[in-house]
Amino acid sequence: MRILILLVLFGVVSACSETHLVDYWKNPDIEVYSPEKVLIIGLTTNNEARAQFENKLKTALEDRGIQAVRSIDVTALDSEQGKLNEEQLNALERQLIAEGYDTILFSSVLGVEDKIAYKSNYDGFDETYRRFKEDYLRYQDSFYNPDYYDEYTIYHAETSMYCICPTKERELLWKGYIDITDPREITKTVNNYVDLVVLALEELNLIEPSKLPLEPDTDINYN
Repeated sequence: MRILILLVLFGVVSACSETHLVDYWKNPDIEVYSPEKVLIIGLTTNNEARAQFENKLKTALEDRGIQAVRSIDVTALDSEQGKLNEEQLNALERQLIAEGYDTILFSSVLGVEDKIAYKSNYDGFDETYRRFKEDYLRYQDSFYNPDYYDEYTIYHAETSMYCICPTKERELLWKGYIDITDPREITKTVNNYVDLVVLALEELNLIEPSKLPLEPDTDINYN
């Protein structure tokens, strides 16, 4: 029931946004979590989107009294260094623990899906079709008229929160599955995505709420 209520809440919050939380999982053994030092990783080939995402999330966490570091500032995670193997990741984790990190927030795009939405009530046709010719006249435009349908793309992404502790292996605290529909502007998309992730973490008691007032030009519409 709690999962359903939260998904409804996030659906309302993102109703006017291109970004939607479609599902999530929270570790049932964790009631409240208070990260102190977080590494933010945005895994994408779009360097502009990565920088904006990590900057925005860093600011949001710092507003909540959490020390946050961007992956673009960590030499071992420089994309020019090439792929990392398991041994290198273990070494990186040991380094992070030694430097006082307790949490990793990791975001990535899982896949891309192209969609076609056929427009309803196209050309003023009535909703009830009793004859073959009426149906044919209506649907033949799908072959001849590009205005008959809308094409759009959905990006399936996820963000995960891990606890890195000396006695545990990257324990998963939370994973959110987020769909981004037909993004047109990087800044708006990143802002919506980060706002949604931060709201989810607040609602699930995984970070403290911000003590600062909301920015007047926030991209999420709460109406």
